[in-house]
Amino acid sequence: MPRALIEIAKTTIDLAPRPIEPSWIIEGKPESSSCVLSKSADGLAFTMVWHCTEGKFNWYYDFDETILILEGGMVLESDTMPPTRYGPGDVIFFRDGAHARWHVESHVKKLAFCRKTQPVWLGFALRFVGKLKRMLLPPGKSQPASLMTAG
Repeated sequence: MPRALIEIAKTTIDLAPRPIEPSWIIEGKPESSSCVLSKSADGLAFTMVWHCTEGKFNWYYDFDETILILEGGMVLESDTMPPTRYGPGDVIFFRDGAHARWHVESHVKKLAFCRKTQPVWLGFALRFVGKLKRMLLPPGKSQPASLMTAG
């Protein structure tokens, strides 16, 4: 079944428990939950809603993540950043390999845009192939018309 080109989702959905790695927890008993709203066709990018209750914990990022705080707030710090408070409307970008200490004082709900990184050379190769496709195929077509009518 082909994937829809436009997908609609709401951030007021039921979230499933997604426990924080126990060894990352510094203080309290933070409980987290999330739900993936969308995924890219290649599986390298996804959007999710994530919620967490009060607590302090480390977080280690193994992909690029941009977050938009929807509700609540937290204090973030890292080895290169002093403790800073964030709340609704704030946008934060974490690069693949980043580490942050989270202090959720009550609760926080975020919309996260996540992308698994690839080697630079692979990104160039994929963009090159995409550009060739756009140059050789008519707009909106995924394969030549001769292939679509064959058979």
